[in-house]
Formats: sequence, C-alpha cells, structure tokens
Amino acid sequence: MPAKIISAHELERQSRDGSVKIFDCRFALNDPDAGRAAYEGSHIPGAVYVDLEKDLSGPITPETGRHPLPDFPAWRNKLLSLGIDSDSTVVLYDGGPGVFAARFWWMLGWAGIPNVMLLDGGFAEWCRQELPLEAEEHAAAMITPSADRVSDTESAGHVDADFLMAGLGAPDPLVLDAREPERFSGLKEPLDKKAGCIPGAVNRHFALNLSEGRFKTPESLREEFASLLKKRSPETVVHSCGSGVTACHNLFAMELAGLSGSRLYPGSWSEWITDPDRPIEVREG
Repeated sequence: MPAKIISAHELERQSRDGSVKIFDCRFALNDPDAGRAAYEGSHIPGAVYVDLEKDLSGPITPETGRHPLPDFPAWRNKLLSLGIDSDSTVVLYDGGPGVFAARFWWMLGWAGIPNVMLLDGGFAEWCRQELPLEAEEHAAAMITPSADRVSDTESAGHVDADFLMAGLGAPDPLVLDAREPERFSGLKEPLDKKAGCIPGAVNRHFALNLSEGRFKTPESLREEFASLLKKRSPETVVHSCGSGVTACHNLFAMELAGLSGSRLYPGSWSEWITDPDRPIEVREG
C-alpha cells in the first residue's frame, strides 16, 4: 500500500487545476458532530466532508468494535458515490495528526485505490501557512455504481480476533497497539468498557510518528519501528488500537518508512473485549 504525504503548499498548487479530489476527515471521538461542524465553519477549498461513523464504518453489533469495517461491497459502492475510482488522485486531511485521514487511506487501499496522499500536518498546517479557506459545502461527483472502476477484490491485509487468539503466546504475530500508554497499560479507559491490552502486545502511541505536527522522515520512522520489530519481517506485524482508527496511523507510518506488508486488526480493543473468553492483560507500574 503506497503511503504518500503532500505539503500544504503543494496541495494548494494542485487543487487550483482541479486534478485532485480532497476529503475532509475531521472527527472527535467524544463529540461525533464536531467534525462536520468544523467543516461547515471553514475548510480547504473544494473539500468534501467524510464522516468516520457514517461513511467509514459499518453497523455496530454486540460482536463488533466501535468502528467496524463495512461489508466490502457496501464500501465499494460508497467509493463510487464519493466519486472515487482507480484513476482518482485523492488527498485526505483531518484536524492535524492524521489519524482519521489514515483510516480513510487504509480503506482506500483496501479497495485498491493507489494514488492517495495525506496532507502533512492536516488542517492545522494549512491554516498555519495562511492558505485560502472557504465555507461552501461540496458534494461528491457520482460515478455510476455499475461502472467497473473500483476493484471488487480486497487489496489490503487485515486479520480478525480468531487469528490473534490462535497466535497468543507465539512470537508472531507482533501486535502493535497505537493507543496512549495509559490506556494500553490499563491505567485508564475513557472509551471502552474494559481496560488493558491484548496479551503480548507492544505499545507504539501513534503520536510518536509525528514531529511538530508533521510526519517524521522515513529514515527516522524506519529506525524507530525497526527497534520494535527486532528483526521480524513487517508482514508479521498486526496493528491494533481502540477501534481500528489510530492503528491505521502506525500502519501508514510503517509504509512511509518502507516497511511494507503489515496488517490491520479492524475490530481492535473494543471488539476484543466483547468476548469474555478472550484474555486481557493489565500492566501496572
């Protein structure tokens, strides 16, 4: 899955000739309406708003996490309704860190959309550079759903809870958890019903991928992830978090670093804890 970033000034240049499709992914886990409200206040010119829960997630059931993936055929149709196909050049942004944009990036890769970039530093960087803003809402251009312009084959790798259960206690797969250390260790849990982590998981808070709000260099990221992998192949890594969102940030960073082939556990912690037979590890101190 190609991981590409674009600077605010380069996006401003490309957006003037209409060669890119821009999507605003701003969202707040503790206030689901905040992202759209922010978009309606101001956004990058030409951007279309995409909502994490309404557009980038499937139905929640007692067995799923908080942001389950939609069925793949439904996701394929969603992309067509957003005007995205295999020929599109797509730029994604959120408020700054890139976690919600990275979720959309992974899902585009899931459908085999190759030319996708994250705005480095997101909306915060765009504003810092004092680039143009607008408040006009934009709707996506519809592509005929029957058009064969989005792959009907899943392209990006992901695993389920059964796969991780089967590997508990083994050196592989290596589960990298993107949550902040206090949630990972079980010291606090503001979003889910149980605290802790998947046994054997290793913590890599997604914010470590950033420096002053933008992605670290590929060389720095490669060195940092290599210290966690301890000579394991990137293909042995499974990314997890609270609900399959911030995990995509670590996956994007690994791809940006040239460490390709890691996979996502979309259900993540909020799905793991729905089954009382799945073990939980709490790390004190």
